[in-house]
Amino acid sequence: MPTRKSAAVAGRRRPAARRRGRLAPGGKARGLDAAEVVASPEDPALAPLTALVRSVGGAPIGAYREPLGGRALLLASLPLAAVQPTPFQRDLSPTHAKRLAQKIDETQEFLDPIIVVRGEDGQLWTPNGRHRLAAARFLGMKQITALISPEEALAYRILALNTEKAHNLKDRSLEVIRMARSLARSRGREPETQFAAEFEAPELLTLGVVYESSPRFAGGAYSAFLKKVDRFSERGLAASLRAREDHAARLQEIDARVKSLVATLSARGFKSPYLRNYVVARINPVRFHKAKKGVTAPPMPLAQALTRMAAATRTFNVGSVSNSDLAWVAVGAGTAES
Repeated sequence: MPTRKSAAVAGRRRPAARRRGRLAPGGKARGLDAAEVVASPEDPALAPLTALVRSVGGAPIGAYREPLGGRALLLASLPLAAVQPTPFQRDLSPTHAKRLAQKIDETQEFLDPIIVVRGEDGQLWTPNGRHRLAAARFLGMKQITALISPEEALAYRILALNTEKAHNLKDRSLEVIRMARSLARSRGREPETQFAAEFEAPELLTLGVVYESSPRFAGGAYSAFLKKVDRFSERGLAASLRAREDHAARLQEIDARVKSLVATLSARGFKSPYLRNYVVARINPVRFHKAKKGVTAPPMPLAQALTRMAAATRTFNVGSVSNSDLAWVAVGAGTAES
């Protein structure tokens, strides 16, 4: 016989189960109506681009205004020789480009236009389409379709645009530092903070400097540490990059000592793949710091954090390491990767 308590519980209405994998539509409609999207290649905002396309042996196909922001865009056919990837993109993966070329050749359809902007000295750059461009060249295509934007700054938003191949930490860091060096040549006096949207995260700049000279650097081991102490600088971009080169050199010196500690531990019989992560976690001076909600200030300046980290490598006690410690790090790493 049901009790009063069980009857009361049974009578309560259960909350509706949250549906996974669905996004609620925006509460307010945004953007242009269909008639407003229509544009002409001779539109004043596009006329210079239309002339440029014709001058390099291409042909305008059509034009429209982007339905959300309203910017005019030009759809065109371009000779492959007229387009180059931005000079600060990640390195080309020949394997990926050949695989892409094979699939395009199998379907006989090149359906995804590359994104093109006008770069330095009037060149045509693609910030999003390097592998498609390489695949088209591999196939011997004469022309390639391109969506051309008059907004030249679009070239520096590659991390948000390039979705052809998943970026790893090294790819992202190298792209960011190459963008920074390109921008520093023409806008080096502007504060680094002004380029936060283009660079995505400050630690990518520091890691990028390291990867330039040490392509095999284990940046993932130091990423969590840098996220807590690295911030965009209010100094001019050129000056900030010089400071980051000093920070990167110090980080490489720390890593050299970490490698030595790892070698010592390995000689003592520790064979865990997480040895480096364990050592870096032990010498991390801010590993127990949790930022307060709404507070963006770092717990300590990056230079000070590197000084403390370097000191910790010199006082590291290899005799205190146990297999249970390494097992704990392995569990943490597995959780972070899942």
